[in-house]
Amino acid sequence: MALPFTASGKILAGDLNAATTAPTQDVFTSSGTWTKPANAKLVYVEVVGGGGSGGGAGATGASQWSFGDGGGGGEYAGGWFLASTLGATETVTIGTGGTADSSAGVGTGGGTTSFGTWITAAGGGAGAVRAATSTANYSTSENGRAGGTGGTGGTIRIAGQAGGSGVGIGSVSGTQQRGGDGGASHLSGTPTGSGTGKQYGGGGAGSSRGASLTASNGGNGAKGVCIVTVYYQQA
Repeated sequence: MALPFTASGKILAGDLNAATTAPTQDVFTSSGTWTKPANAKLVYVEVVGGGGSGGGAGATGASQWSFGDGGGGGEYAGGWFLASTLGATETVTIGTGGTADSSAGVGTGGGTTSFGTWITAAGGGAGAVRAATSTANYSTSENGRAGGTGGTGGTIRIAGQAGGSGVGIGSVSGTQQRGGDGGASHLSGTPTGSGTGKQYGGGGAGSSRGASLTASNGGNGAKGVCIVTVYYQQA
């Protein structure tokens, strides 16, 4: 669609009146309904999918260790829309963060965030679980689950960061292990080193366990967000 801006980014005269009508913004952190304001001219919508949960770590015996990989971050998308093409109301669905499995399993991926049928952002995948081991001099580094990708609509799209790899090193004298970091989304900041993913759309971190411990869950993913910024035409 053609936008009312020059190549230098200036607003074309007669299209928007930024000097007298400030833009307004709605931030949806839970699902709801957006209502189009009167005199709306141009709408910029940003969506982030939910983060995937981190993988759990299984129960261990003597001289064993286990770990899970990090969940993927949610996808980001943004798009411009002429207000006249949007409905009087639009349904906003916020992607939930993935929930870690109660038995230290894989858990679930993050949900999709959407603004009507106009634009969507996919959630990140759930981190994998690595079985307990006591193999001497054994080491492994597996990939965390992929970040969200494959949404629809909009003019810009940034895939979520993949969850980090969990790492374990075993030896005759002892073991060391670490769960993978949760992947970041475009709006979540740095990855999560442990526990629940960061808002908005960050993946949960993988768990880890040393010798002779019960199983533990990975971190939950963070929910997504929808940000709607409205620019107004001249009165």
